[in-house]
Amino acid sequence: MNNNIKQLLPSPVSCVAYNAALLTKDASAATKRKRMLQDPKISSLIAELQDWPGPSISSHKSAQQFFHKLSFLADIGVRHDDIGIKTIIDKILTHLDPNGIPQLPTTIGIAYGGTGEKVWAWSLCDAPTVLYSLRKMGCQDPGILQATEYLAGTISDNGWHCVVSPELGSWRGPGKKADPCPYATLIMVKLLLQFGDRFQREILVGAASLLQLWQQSRTNHPYIFYMGTDFRKLKLPFIWYDILHVVEVLSQIPEIQQDSRFKEMWSIIESKQYEDHAFVPESTYQPWKDWDFGQKKISSPWLTLCVEKIRNRLGRRIE
Repeated sequence: MNNNIKQLLPSPVSCVAYNAALLTKDASAATKRKRMLQDPKISSLIAELQDWPGPSISSHKSAQQFFHKLSFLADIGVRHDDIGIKTIIDKILTHLDPNGIPQLPTTIGIAYGGTGEKVWAWSLCDAPTVLYSLRKMGCQDPGILQATEYLAGTISDNGWHCVVSPELGSWRGPGKKADPCPYATLIMVKLLLQFGDRFQREILVGAASLLQLWQQSRTNHPYIFYMGTDFRKLKLPFIWYDILHVVEVLSQIPEIQQDSRFKEMWSIIESKQYEDHAFVPESTYQPWKDWDFGQKKISSPWLTLCVEKIRNRLGRRIE
């Protein structure tokens, strides 16, 4: 396993080199991190996010949304005290609701039950990702925990439903009101895992919901989340509801790792590995076309490392 990781170390992709060094506890990690922050792709992304919050939300799935790009920076190891990040965080913290939850400019069309006007609001399709990014980057603002506790408290017996801030009125996504929202449940579990065992009950309820959704993936499609062919395609960065994103999150929960449904998802991912231990993206986001995971013709070092990180996390617990 470690030999596979070491093969990625010379990669010209700076975020791969740094994260691979972290995974192998290589002494050069600090140096590689400096190089990553100097990478024109990374610095350009940080510069773009200086204009936070970016475009008004009309589709949470859009890879153009700034909160998805912030999450990617958090995932590769960018920290709250790195150059340019404080400005972004300060702008995030200027728009909070009374519970400390970050708000974003949101436009819900009349055809979808909204007013068509831009309002500052939040939903469980965006706030958990913003809070996850802040926590992952090491931001110590006490409001992050306050906001997370509030969102954790909106859980139902079968996961998280479509919950939005008062500014959005009665709007909610398409589906039965009593159904769990697959995406909201996924990113809420992802957020709560950043707090250790503090939200263990909620994490396990959310994980059980995700596993049940997988078990019924061919017949049950809450909020029109179809978990068929497209769901099973390997895709980065972690933006929407797909198999790699789900396994990335669930693999962090020891109680889940031996569940047969989790192991089934993991086996699907492993089956896509090529003889050289690499993985090739099967689906891409157009705004990320210039990244190594933004094409479908050759192996992606970042995708390969993301899978390797999951494998390393699982160790020998997968039989």
